[in-house]
Amino acid sequence: MLRLIVLFLLLANGAYYAWSQGLLMPWGVGPVQQSEPQRMQQQLQPEGVRLLPAEELRALEAQVAQVAPAARASECLASATLAEPQAATVRTALQSWPAGSWTLEPVVEPPRWILYMGKYADPEQLARKRAELRQLGIAFDAPLDPQLEPGLALGSFSSEPSAQQQLQALVTRGVRSARVVQDRPEQRGFRLQLAAMTDALRPRLNELRPALDTTTLRPCR
Repeated sequence: MLRLIVLFLLLANGAYYAWSQGLLMPWGVGPVQQSEPQRMQQQLQPEGVRLLPAEELRALEAQVAQVAPAARASECLASATLAEPQAATVRTALQSWPAGSWTLEPVVEPPRWILYMGKYADPEQLARKRAELRQLGIAFDAPLDPQLEPGLALGSFSSEPSAQQQLQALVTRGVRSARVVQDRPEQRGFRLQLAAMTDALRPRLNELRPALDTTTLRPCR
C-alpha cells in the first residue's frame, strides 16, 4: 500500500511539473499565459539615463528660457476709426505685408458717453484720485480720447441717459467730481486690424507709424 502511495505522489508531481512548464500545451492543457509586451516598451532604458553636471543643467535652462519668448502666442491689434484719407495712406503702407495679416474694413461707430473725472493738474493729483477710487471699490480706466488726459473714465455708455443713471449710482457711493462727457460723436471711417501680430511681424510696426500718425493700436476687443 505504501508503495502505491509513493508511486501516486511521484506521478502527481511529474504531472504537475509537466503542466506548469507547458509540456502539455500540445494537448490543450497548461497554465494561462500572461504577457503584457506594452509594459516592456514603457520601461525606462537605464543605459540612456545620464546625470548632468550643475553647470550643464544651468546652460540647458538658459537655452529653454531664450526659446520660450519665441513661442509666445500671436496678438490681435486694432486701431480706432480712421478717416478715409488716413485709411488710404495706411493701406499703401501695408501693401508689402503678408496676405491675410491685416484687414481695413469700413465701420460706423455710434456716439459714446463716459463718466469722466479730470483733467488733473499733475500726476500726483491723478494718483490720489486713483487711490480714492480703489478705496471705494470703483473701477476706472484711462479715457480713450487723448484730449481728456490726464483723467479717469469710470464707464462707457451708448446713450447719455444711461450714463446719467450710472452717475447717480456712483454719487451714492461717494463719488463727487465725476460728470457725463460725450467721449465720441458718431464716426464713419475704417478700422485697421492686425489679427495675428507675431514676433516676426512686430518689428514692421515701425513702417506703419508715419501713416498712423497719432493713432495708436490697442488689443482687439
